[in-house]
Amino acid sequence: MQITTFAVLALAVLLFGLVSRRAERSILTPPIAFVALGALAGMSGLGWLELDVEDEVIHTLAEITLVLILFTDAARINIRTLFAERQLPIRMLLVGLPLTVAFGAGVAAWMHPGWSIYAAAVLATILAPTDAALGQAVVSNKSVPLRIRQSLNVESGLNDGLALPLLLVFMSACAAGHSETPTYWILFGIKQVTLGPLAGIAVGVIGGKLILAAVARQWMNHTFQELSSLSLAVLAFAGAELIGGNGFIAAFVAGMALGNTASDACESLLEFGEAEGQLLTLLVFTLFGALMLPPALAHAEAMDWVYAVLALTLFRMVPVALSLIGAGLRPRTVLFLGWFGPRGLATVLFALLVLEESMVSEAEAIGTVAYLTVALSVLLHGITAYPLADRFGRWMAGLSKSEEEHKQVTEMPARIRM
Repeated sequence: MQITTFAVLALAVLLFGLVSRRAERSILTPPIAFVALGALAGMSGLGWLELDVEDEVIHTLAEITLVLILFTDAARINIRTLFAERQLPIRMLLVGLPLTVAFGAGVAAWMHPGWSIYAAAVLATILAPTDAALGQAVVSNKSVPLRIRQSLNVESGLNDGLALPLLLVFMSACAAGHSETPTYWILFGIKQVTLGPLAGIAVGVIGGKLILAAVARQWMNHTFQELSSLSLAVLAFAGAELIGGNGFIAAFVAGMALGNTASDACESLLEFGEAEGQLLTLLVFTLFGALMLPPALAHAEAMDWVYAVLALTLFRMVPVALSLIGAGLRPRTVLFLGWFGPRGLATVLFALLVLEESMVSEAEAIGTVAYLTVALSVLLHGITAYPLADRFGRWMAGLSKSEEEHKQVTEMPARIRM
C-alpha cells in the first residue's frame, strides 16, 4: 500500500473521530462512513486508495482482524452465566442459526440449479453470522432492556465462531469432487474442526494460567498483560495451523478458554482489544468499499439482489421467530430481534477466506452475493438502528416491569464498539 493510502485512512479516522459522539445519535454510523470512503477514494472512484485485492497485505490484514475478533468476542462470554441466564441467545444460536443456514442453502440451491448443495450451504453459512457493531445504537441504548440488548450482543459474539466449523465442512465437501480423493477432504475437514479446538484449549488454558501467575508474583506489568493476552490469539492460530488444524477455530476456542478459566487476565485484553479491534474493523470496511463492493455492484444480477434482501429479512426473521416460540416475548420484540441481525465484518472475512482457499468453484458468485448483502446491511441497519432502538425503548418503558423483556440478567462486556 502506498503512502497516500495510509494518509487518507489516517485522516479519515481523525475526522470521523472529531464528530464520533455526535454521530452516535444519527444515522451516520462508522461502517457507513468508511464503506463510503472506500468507494469514493478507491480506484473505481478518485483513485486515492492505491489498493489491489490480490495484495498479500490485504489478506494478512483480513486474517489478523478475523483472529482478533474471534478471540476477543469469545473471551467476553462467561459460559456458566450464558447457560444460566441467557435463554434468548441460546435459542437464537442453537435453533435460529442452523435454521438460517438451512433456509438460505435451500433457496440458494433453488435459485442456482447449477450449484451443488454444498456451494449453496457455503453461501448461506457466510451470511449467517451477525455483527452487532453495525447496530451499535441498539446494543448501547440504555432505554432498550438489558436482556434484549445483550441477547443481540452475545449472539453476534458467538455465531461467527459457531458458523466457522460449518463453513469449513461445506468448503471441504465442495472440494471433494476436485483434484484430491473424497477421503482426503473428509480427513481434512475432521482435522480442521478437531485439532483447531484442541490447540485453542491448550493455548487458552495454559497461557491464561501463566499470565495470572506472573501477575500474582508482580513479574508482569500492565502493558505486557495487554500484549501477552493478545499474543495468545496468534499463538493459538499458528499452533493449530502447524498441526493441521484450523487457526481461526483455535483462536475462538482459545478466547473462550481464557475467558472461562482465567477471567482476571481478560480485563486488560478487552481494554487493549477494544481500540485495536475497532481500528482494524474500520480498515476492513474501507477496503470493502474500495475493493470488494465495486466489482460486486458491476457483476450483480437481479437474483443476487433478491437473495441479499431475503438474507436480511426472511432467512433471519423467520428462524429467530421460530427459535423464540414459548419465550414469552411480545411480537414486536421478536420482530426487533429478527431485524437487528446485521451482516458485516464476519461475512466479509468469511467470503475472503472462501475466495483465497480456492476450494469452491462458485466462489466468485458467492462473493458477489455476500458483498451485496453486507452493503445493504451497512446501509439499512445503520440508518434504522438509532431511530428504531429509541422508539422500541420508549415503548418498553410503558410496559410492566414483569414482562419477560425486563427480566434481570448479569451484564457482560459489550462487543467492540463502533
